Amino acid sequence: MTSVSEQLEIIKRGCSELIDENELKKKLEKKPVLTVKAGFDPTAPDLHLGHTVLINKLRQLQDLGHQIVFLIGDFTTKIGDPTGRSATRPPLSNDEIAENVKTYCDQVFKILDKQKTKVVYNSEWLEKLGAEGMIRLASKLTVARMLERDDFSKRYQSGQPISIHEFLYPLLQGYDSVALKADLELGGTDQKFNLLMGRQLQKEEGQAPQCVLMMPLLEGTDGVKKMSKSYDNYVGIQENPNDMFGKILSISDDLMWRYYELLSFRSLADIKQRKEDFQSGKLHPKTVKVDLAKEIVARFHGDSAADAAEEHFNTVFSKELPDEIEEYLVNTADANLGLLQLMTDAVLTASNGEARRLVTQGGVKIDQEKISDPKFALNVPGSMSFKAGKDVLKRLF
Repeated sequence: MTSVSEQLEIIKRGCSELIDENELKKKLEKKPVLTVKAGFDPTAPDLHLGHTVLINKLRQLQDLGHQIVFLIGDFTTKIGDPTGRSATRPPLSNDEIAENVKTYCDQVFKILDKQKTKVVYNSEWLEKLGAEGMIRLASKLTVARMLERDDFSKRYQSGQPISIHEFLYPLLQGYDSVALKADLELGGTDQKFNLLMGRQLQKEEGQAPQCVLMMPLLEGTDGVKKMSKSYDNYVGIQENPNDMFGKILSISDDLMWRYYELLSFRSLADIKQRKEDFQSGKLHPKTVKVDLAKEIVARFHGDSAADAAEEHFNTVFSKELPDEIEEYLVNTADANLGLLQLMTDAVLTASNGEARRLVTQGGVKIDQEKISDPKFALNVPGSMSFKAGKDVLKRLF
C-alpha cells in the first residue's frame, strides 16, 4: 500500500490547484478507495496530448487503487459547456454524440485500464430530473452569481447573447457529483467554477464535499498558446507515429520538461536526474526528447511503432545535412566556453549578441536539434553539427 503522503505527492504532481489538500488527506486516511470523477463531453471525435494531461492523472490515481469513474456527458453535451466560449455552442445530434463517444473510448482506454474503469452516462440521472427537478436545481444559484463567471461576464458586457440553458450547465455538472457521491473530481483550470459547483451541491445534499484537482492547460508545440487544433500546434493521439514523433522532437528544451512532467509516466526522481544530467551536459537534448517521444508514441501505437518512428526520423533528417560541411576544431582549452562564445569563435555568428538573438529566436540547431537556451551546456570537444540561421552550417570537433 502506498502511504498517504506518497499518494499526495503523486496526486499533486503537475497540478495547478488542489481544493483542499487537508480534506483530501483526511479522505485518503479514512477511505482506501476513493471515487474519482472526471467528466468528458463528446463534442468532437479526436483527442490530442493536451486532453491526456487529465487522463494521465486519472491513470496515476487508478494505479494507486482508486475507483475511476469516466463520466460521459451525453446529456450535458446537448447543452454545451459555455466555459471559455464567446458564443452559444451549436447543438449536436444524438448520432453525432454516439459516434464521438465510441471514438473517445477507443482513445481513452489506451491510457486507462478498461477493466478497472467505471464508465457512466449522465443522461442516466439527469433525464430523470424532469421539469420539477430542473426548477429545484435552478433555484440553487442566482443570476448575479452566475454572471461572476468571466466568460458570461464578458459576453454580457459586450452584448453577446447568453441562452438561459447555458446557466444550467454548471448546475448539471455539479449534480453529477451528487449522483456519483464523488470524493474527488478532476478538471482543467478553466473548469474551476463548474468543479466548485459540485462541492456546493454536495454540501446542500448532506454529502461530504468532493475535493477538486485542477490540471493545467498544456502548451502546444509552439510553447506559447494552449494546445489546440485551431492553433495548429497540437499532437493528436491518433496521428501517424512518424508525425507524432517529429512534432515532439520539434519542441523547445524548456517545453520538453513541461511535457515530461505532465505527459510522461516516469517517476519524478527519474525526471529530476535526467534534467540534472541534461544541464551538466551528460545527456544531449536530442536523447532526452527521443526518449520522451518514444514513450508517448509507444503509449498510443506500440513499442515497434515507436522504434520505427525513431528510425524514420533519423533517416529523413540525416539527409538534410550535406556530405561536405566546413569544419572547425575546438581547442581543448575552449571546452568550457559557453554556447554563444563558441559560436562566435567558430564564425557561426559575428558576435555573442547575434548568437544570443539567433538562439532565443529558435534559429540554432545542434545535430539537427533546435536549441533555445543561450546557457545550453555544451559537451565539447566532440563532433557535432551546428546550424545558425538559414545558411551557416559547420561541424565542430
